[in-house]
Amino acid sequence: MLSHRPVLKPQDLLSRSVELSPKLSEWRQHLHANPELSFKEYNTQAFVIEKLKSFGLSPKPIADTGVVVLIGSTSAKHCICIRADLDALPIQEIDGRAYGSRAKGVMHACGHDAHTTCALGAAFLLSQMADELPLPIKLIFQPGEELLPGGATKVIAAGGLRSPQVLGIVALHVAPDIEVGQLGIRAGDYMASADEIYLTLKGGGGHAAMAHRHTDLLATTAQLLVGLQQVVSRKAPPEIPSVLSFGKIESTGGATNVLASEVRLEGTFRAYNETWRKKAHGIIRDIVKHTAEAFDAEFELDIKVGYPALSNDNELTAKVRETLGELLGEEQVRQLSLRPTAEDFAWYLQEVPGVFFRLGTRNEAKGITAGVHTPAFDIDEASLPIGAAALATSALGLAELHQKSKA
Repeated sequence: MLSHRPVLKPQDLLSRSVELSPKLSEWRQHLHANPELSFKEYNTQAFVIEKLKSFGLSPKPIADTGVVVLIGSTSAKHCICIRADLDALPIQEIDGRAYGSRAKGVMHACGHDAHTTCALGAAFLLSQMADELPLPIKLIFQPGEELLPGGATKVIAAGGLRSPQVLGIVALHVAPDIEVGQLGIRAGDYMASADEIYLTLKGGGGHAAMAHRHTDLLATTAQLLVGLQQVVSRKAPPEIPSVLSFGKIESTGGATNVLASEVRLEGTFRAYNETWRKKAHGIIRDIVKHTAEAFDAEFELDIKVGYPALSNDNELTAKVRETLGELLGEEQVRQLSLRPTAEDFAWYLQEVPGVFFRLGTRNEAKGITAGVHTPAFDIDEASLPIGAAALATSALGLAELHQKSKA
């Protein structure tokens, strides 16, 4: 165990984190080798609780398979929060890694093992200065980031942002497109909302040579796909990027001379603005309804609302950018572009202001270049002490910011 010290400056905190590197690698490799799917993270939860207790902390379960722990005064009314996610993906990892997944068809292909490790590292660093913290720091290790409705909703419903009340929240995500030793951040709109679209067309069937007597569902589908593209190209405000894509079409029945009796489509709609998002849902419904009516087809449409758009608080982002610059040097903190993927961290930002930033994990010299959600994904573990220190110093920076605002 490292000795107790008062609150440290960012670069000193990084030095302390680097000292933890062997432990961070050990934790990450254990987690990577033992992945668990969304809302089934029982062993992962037990591992996190065990480590937090070894730091002298008092963690508690939350949202079934999550963990919450408070560092600092237990009588304070307010705190700053760090969030990490625990779950893995249903992906079979490539062979040949000593720390590769032992669970068939399950893999930490999105870096949640690294996120959890960085948060554990931050918890250790902060536990060493618990008496000197300007505000208590709460850590949430949440389940089910990868599966709707998202573990964040369960944590929020369980009171994770209360007792004490969270004033600001911070989290990181691995970035295989950013070199290890660098971080990325963006104020304001950053990640898109993500809604799932399930559409079924019925009422078809019949001889293909007698199509005038029947409903041609494939022709209806073709017209629908063309019409729905107008949602983005003609209906979306030009200042709000949007994506509407269909990735799956299946038909029942049908042959060279037989019309299909049913067609099913699955797609995704993504946007960066909640007002436009809701309006777009109505436009999609109208296009489907009117096109189906025009072709005499019955339809069932289900727009499954997913994670909201993620927008970083401007003031808090400026403070986190400042502290990250002090940690690594301003030239190592990159400006991020809009990203059309989604994150359930956005649910927390519907409740409290916060910041979501990226941790560089790429190392071409070591062949670590694969993207997330792929069987070959990996990280350069030199990123782990950087991530742990980045989370700790970001939380301290937000605590300092709130203390100054009260002065």
